Amino acid sequence: MTSMSTAPSIERLRTRAAPLDMTGDQFRSLGHELVDRIAEFLDSMRSGPVTPVETPEEVRAVLDANRELPEEGKHASALLRHSAALLFEHSLFNGHPRFYGYITSSAAPIGMLADLLAAAVNANVGAWKLSPMATEIEAQVIRWLAKFIGYPDDCGGLLLSGGNMANLTCFLAARAAQAGWDVRRQGVVSGRLCVYASPEAHTWIQKAADLAGLGTEAIHWIDGRRGMDLDELRIRYERDKEEGYHPFLVVGSAGTVSTGAVDPLPDLAAFCQEHKLWFHIDGAYGAFACGLAGTPPELRGLESADSVAVDPHKWLYAPLEAGCALVRNPSALRNAFSYHPPYYSFEGEGLNYYDIGPQNSRGFRALKVWLALQQAGAAGYREMIQDDIVLARYLYDLAADHPELEAVTHHLSITTLRYVPQALRGDLGSEQTEDYLNELNRRLLVAIEKSGEAFISNAVIAGKYVLRFCIVNFRASAGDMEAMPPLVARLGRRVHGELKSSTAGGESTRD
Repeated sequence: MTSMSTAPSIERLRTRAAPLDMTGDQFRSLGHELVDRIAEFLDSMRSGPVTPVETPEEVRAVLDANRELPEEGKHASALLRHSAALLFEHSLFNGHPRFYGYITSSAAPIGMLADLLAAAVNANVGAWKLSPMATEIEAQVIRWLAKFIGYPDDCGGLLLSGGNMANLTCFLAARAAQAGWDVRRQGVVSGRLCVYASPEAHTWIQKAADLAGLGTEAIHWIDGRRGMDLDELRIRYERDKEEGYHPFLVVGSAGTVSTGAVDPLPDLAAFCQEHKLWFHIDGAYGAFACGLAGTPPELRGLESADSVAVDPHKWLYAPLEAGCALVRNPSALRNAFSYHPPYYSFEGEGLNYYDIGPQNSRGFRALKVWLALQQAGAAGYREMIQDDIVLARYLYDLAADHPELEAVTHHLSITTLRYVPQALRGDLGSEQTEDYLNELNRRLLVAIEKSGEAFISNAVIAGKYVLRFCIVNFRASAGDMEAMPPLVARLGRRVHGELKSSTAGGESTRD
């Protein structure tokens, strides 16, 4: 509490000048300077490395991470210049045309400007009264996103931070709708709820089962060569019913994290309809490719789902954060989340998002998605997504034709491959050679990252450690794809030589 001796006088507060306030001219000057710096950064990004490859200690040293909070303030201009330098010189750039590491897209420039505009209004999109225009824009975005993927556009939905929260929101809606008792009041101790998913499902499902009180043992994994196996699902379902479980949810993947594979969504939808289970699709990555040339016909199963999670900050190139939950029956969201405390007076004011999701205070995420959808149009987005798919297939074909690479998988816009020295090709499949190749490609991944020439990730497919290239990048080109096989082979030869030198014995498989 402020003491009387240091409390500000009312007279001084008649002409208050807060340290954080700015005049219009000051804001304009700082904004112009910052926008110029961002524009220069965007123009120069291609010519620099994807990542500066620094250790945590090096980054903390540049930041001066251990310094104390300053007692006195500094000028905003100096702070913004310093911050821009820190970020532009010491970040991993997922907007770089050779970033293929994770399903994180290059950010649309209009989305950057949208976040500035949204912050200027600072709408709390939890209640309509607090954010009338922002609420209506978000509702329009929900309808547009549903329509784009072929989902009913009269569904319920809202924007969230990302795939984890979007999927969790749908999971909780399913739990409330399917439990058979008042699970929100009584909890989950009243029954043995269980859910079915493929082992290739994203780890959000473990978090959801944990946070929803079911525990991860409630996830019954259904394997198969190409996603969930329907026969295995039927067998496990019948066994679970006999053992007293309460199955309530089947989760299908529209584009798995590792390879972009798609579960047999139409078959799963029919199974759920037959047994009155909730069918949820994790379409955070792949749903936006529905209906495009060359994509799996199984994606058509989206239209039959009870709920779908999609991520505009993946294949719609929105700046982080922007996830989205879509639920066929809008009342299912309200039934899962609505509370009406006496200190809220928002009844009859239109759609209140606090009523249909886990957050009360919510940022204006929709603006960046809304503006980009209009700038590109549905046709423009279909073209960009199709281009990413074509580029990933082109990389797969280039790898298949390269004497030192093995092309492993291609689904949607994800290609996996590995480096295989020519001398080892005749011994593929042997345990010793496969172990060696796994270690070789594990080290190769690190070498590629340290080179700064590209940024990729890995997957493990049927025991093979492979290099994973995910193209959700509107800056990537055919030339970038053509540069990847020579890069992988050049660094692969170097790592192979280093590994041979450091490994004693067994030289017959390491030549």
